[in-house]
Amino acid sequence: MTARACRWLLPMAMACLLACPSAAQAVEGGEAPLLHAMFQDHAVLQRDRPIHVWGRAQPGEEVRLAFAGKRARGRAGSDGRWQVQLPALKAGGPHALTVSTDSGATQTVHDVLVGDVWLCSGQSNMELPVWRSLDARAEIAGAGSDSIRLLTVPKAGSVRPQDGFAEPASWQRTTPDTLRDFSAACFYFARELQKHVDVPMGLINAAWGGSRIQAWTSGAALRMTGGYDDALDVLEQYAGDPLAAAERWGGIWSRWWQGRAGTAAGDEPWSSAPAAAAGWRNAPRELGPWEQWGVPELAAYDGMVWYRTTVKLSAQQAAQDAVLALGPIDETDMTWVNGRAVGSTYGPGAGREYPLPRGLLREGDNVIAINVLDTYRDGGIAGPASAHAVRLKDGSRIPLSAGWTYRAAPGFDWPPSAPWQSAAGLSTLHNGMIAPLGRYGLRGALWYQGESNTGNGAGYGALLQTLREDWRARFGADLPLLVVQLAGYGMPAAQTGESDWAALREAQRLAAAEDPRTGLAVAIDIGDRYDIHPPNKQELGRRLARAARHVVYGEKLPPSGPVPLAASREGEAVGGSFGGVSGGLAAYGADQPGGFELCAAAAGTCRYARAEIRGNQVLLRAPLAAPAVRVRYGWADSPVVNLFDGAGLPAGPFEIPIPPAHP
Repeated sequence: MTARACRWLLPMAMACLLACPSAAQAVEGGEAPLLHAMFQDHAVLQRDRPIHVWGRAQPGEEVRLAFAGKRARGRAGSDGRWQVQLPALKAGGPHALTVSTDSGATQTVHDVLVGDVWLCSGQSNMELPVWRSLDARAEIAGAGSDSIRLLTVPKAGSVRPQDGFAEPASWQRTTPDTLRDFSAACFYFARELQKHVDVPMGLINAAWGGSRIQAWTSGAALRMTGGYDDALDVLEQYAGDPLAAAERWGGIWSRWWQGRAGTAAGDEPWSSAPAAAAGWRNAPRELGPWEQWGVPELAAYDGMVWYRTTVKLSAQQAAQDAVLALGPIDETDMTWVNGRAVGSTYGPGAGREYPLPRGLLREGDNVIAINVLDTYRDGGIAGPASAHAVRLKDGSRIPLSAGWTYRAAPGFDWPPSAPWQSAAGLSTLHNGMIAPLGRYGLRGALWYQGESNTGNGAGYGALLQTLREDWRARFGADLPLLVVQLAGYGMPAAQTGESDWAALREAQRLAAAEDPRTGLAVAIDIGDRYDIHPPNKQELGRRLARAARHVVYGEKLPPSGPVPLAASREGEAVGGSFGGVSGGLAAYGADQPGGFELCAAAAGTCRYARAEIRGNQVLLRAPLAAPAVRVRYGWADSPVVNLFDGAGLPAGPFEIPIPPAHP
C-alpha cells in the first residue's frame, strides 16, 4: 500500500445539532445560560485587544457585564442575541465574569484568565492525544498547570453554520486526567512557548481524523475559490430536502463516473437494467473485507469496488414508506436503488440508513447497487448478510438475502465526496466546529492537516490560502497561522519519481513563504515510515513554538531552519543557497547531504545529485542528458534526508527553478 493511499479514518456520523449548555453554565433561578458556552469557569480570554462577549437573553433586555474592574452594557436583539465589548486587558487573573439583565437573571463564571488563546485544528495528527505520544506515561503523570487551560470542541459536522456546540464542552485546567485525551501537538506547543512568553495559554482543539481541508472552510469562501458551486448547491438543498439532494448528487457522481478514465461508454453499474450486471463475480455470502476473500487482486487493494444485489417485494410492501438499512461500510459508499441515488456516507464505523422516496420501490425484484471506496487497510461492506435489509413502515424487515455480486474498478481517479459528509464534505466541520466559536479572541491558529488531501497536492496551495483568509475574516485580519509540513510516511523510494505527498508539502511551504503572518514547522525528519501518526509530538511542539516566537512575537531568530533561497549555475554544477541558517549547514550521518535531485524539463528526468556543502550553499552535480532546470530536495512520500543547521533544525522538502544561463 502506498503512502498516497493512506487516510486516517475515525468513526463518523453527521450531526446537525444546536448548542447544548454545560452544567458549568448554571444561572441563578435555573434559567437558560446568558453566556455562550465559550465563556465558562477556567476560560482564557485574549489579552491586549478588545474582548467580545456574547450570549442570549430575553429579547430587548439590557445586558450588563462586569470583568476585572471593567464594565460594559448592551441590549439583546429581537432574537435574544446580545454582544458586548470589553476593553483590552493585560495578561493576568484569575477574574470573575458576571452578566446580569433587567429581569434579574445573573450568571457568573469564575477563575477566568487573560492571556494568549490558540486554535489547534486539522486532522488526526492534531487530534492525536497525549496518551499516544512519546513517553506518555511520564508526561501525563507529571501534568499540572494552572496557567494552561484546555477546551476540546465536540466533533460535529453540519450542513448549516451552528451557533453552539453539538455536545457540552468545558474549559479545564491541565491535570493528568484532563491532559490524557487532549491534543499532544497543541499542548506541547503551549508548554514550550510558555518558556519564552510567560502568560496564561488557552488551547482550543478542533480536529477530526481523516478530515479534508474543504470541510474546515466556509461555503462562502469555497464559492470564491471556484469549482465547488454545484456541490455547494446540493449541500444547501440537502439541508431542506435530503432525498432530492441525494438524487441530484447522484447525477453529478454518475457524470464523474462516465468521464472517468477506464470507464467504457454506456457503463452504468447502478442501473437496474440487466446489462448492467454483466461481467460481475459472486461475493462471499457473509461479505466482510474484500482483502480477506482470497482473491489475489483484492488482497492488498485500495480503491473502488461495485456491489449489486436484489430484494423481492410484494405490491403491498413496495407501496410502503421504507428505509434501506446497511451495516458498516469501509469507508465511503455511493448507494443506488433501482437506478436512483439514495445516499452516501463517509466513515467505517457506523451503519447506513437511507430513507427511500415513495414510488421508488416496485413489485418484484428491486436492484441495489453500491459503490464502495476504500483508501486505507481493510475495505468493503461488513457482514453478516443479515445486517442489510429493507425496513418497512409496518415494522417488517426484508433481508437482502439474494446474494451479492461485485466488480473492482481500479485506478486512482477516485470519486467526489458527497458535500454533506462530515470529515470529507464541504464546510461541514466549519459549520459544526468553527462557527460555534463565534469571533472568540485568538492569538493565532495551528494547522496540521493534509494527509487526506494528498490526492490533489497541486491544488492544495489555493485551498490553504482560502482557509487562511476565511479564518482571518472570522477571527481577525492579522490572525497568524502556523502550518505543520507533513511528516515522512511510508517506505523510502529507491529511485527518483513523483510524489503527491511532496507536492502537498511544497504547497504548504509556498503558502508560508508568501505571507509574513504564516509560519512553517518542518516535520520531515520526525515522521515514522510505519505509522502515519508519528509519536514525537514534543519536538513538533518545540518547532511550532519557535515559529510562533518569530511570526507572532517578532523574535529575531530563524523560524524553521534552512530554507531555499535560489538556485544558480556554477560552471558544470548547480548551486543552491539557503537562508534561515543557524550555525552553518551540516550533513547528519554522512560526509555529504543526500536527497537532492537535478531535473531537466521533461517528466521523468530527475536524477539523484552528488552534493557538497560550501558555507550556506550546496553544490550539486548529476549526469543529465539535458540541461537541469529544477532542483528538488526530499521529493518523496518518505524521503531519506540529512541536511540540518547548527540549531538541529532540518531543511524541509522543496522544489525551486534554476534560471537559464546568461549568454
